[in-house]
Amino acid sequence: MEIVILGLSLSSSWGNGHATTFRALIKGLAAEGHRVLFLERDMPWYAPHRDMPDPDFCELVLYDGIDGMLAEYGDRLRNADSVMVGSYVPEGPVLIDRLAGMGLRQLTFYDIDTPVTMQALDDGTCEYLAERQIPLFDIYFSFSGGEVLTHLEQVRGAKRAEALFCSVDDQLYPCDPGMPKRWDLGYLGTYSPDRQPTLEALLLEPARRLPEMRFVVAGPQYPDDIDWPSNVERIDHLPPAGHPDFYNAQRFTLNVTRAAMRRMGWSPSVRLFEAGSCGVPVISDNWPGLDELFADGDAIIIAEGTEDVVQGLKEADEARSRRIGQAARETVLAGHTGRARAREMIKAMRTERVA
Repeated sequence: MEIVILGLSLSSSWGNGHATTFRALIKGLAAEGHRVLFLERDMPWYAPHRDMPDPDFCELVLYDGIDGMLAEYGDRLRNADSVMVGSYVPEGPVLIDRLAGMGLRQLTFYDIDTPVTMQALDDGTCEYLAERQIPLFDIYFSFSGGEVLTHLEQVRGAKRAEALFCSVDDQLYPCDPGMPKRWDLGYLGTYSPDRQPTLEALLLEPARRLPEMRFVVAGPQYPDDIDWPSNVERIDHLPPAGHPDFYNAQRFTLNVTRAAMRRMGWSPSVRLFEAGSCGVPVISDNWPGLDELFADGDAIIIAEGTEDVVQGLKEADEARSRRIGQAARETVLAGHTGRARAREMIKAMRTERVA
């Protein structure tokens, strides 16, 4: 298939989880023989942080404005088998209306932020999608599964809602059990106010109670007034190339979910799959559907609060930890790689067109 994707970013992973999600998916599409043109709005905050300016698995084009982009790439869009718009694309409502009026063969939406989108639509604050536009898409691909798919169709008016979880490029995230462990527990994620209380409970407070252990938090945009314990190392920005070594250097890694995604459930983060691919045992906050993706106690450790983390770190059995990490890796390789996700996406697109 010839596919055009208009997404938040492919070139820069700085401050967003979209780039790594798109990279794994599009690389999977290329491996399956499909061709992708990715159109990315050239934004000044990404310009200094482009860690993939020239991908070898698709065509990447940066554009300055919608009018110029449509004038130059209108024919490519009309001739594509499918055109996908992602969440958080600048001037999303304007772009969607323009595309919907072009007579495209197939127009889809990939919501990499579904719970956040639903809340923003309810609040009237969504800047990248208007409620009235949901029925315009042939398929509404959702980062979240479960009950939200029924909600999208029956309440929001989607023609068809399909789960399309994020994924990982397993070739870039190998398991390296021989790497020395620098940290007992680590976390990778951009600062988010609604994640911070969970990070406080599941990492910062355990660090205070376990001063003999080492912790790390990597990610940008954390406020200066956070009280970091002395045994918590800070890394401001860790590009994707550094993620595998980061995970493999931890005894355990922490997964923290945004509040809206935790409430809605069935919203696995890309970090969860990255760590799983590296075979690192994951400690995660709890949300509906998590144990359907990773078996609790077998492929993941679910923590309800500080005590669970403290106890888990103090009483960790190395052999059991290895088994949990290996089970997580097997789970990821079986169904959460970019190539597996690409097959799911293409199947949905082709089924819709036949119907």
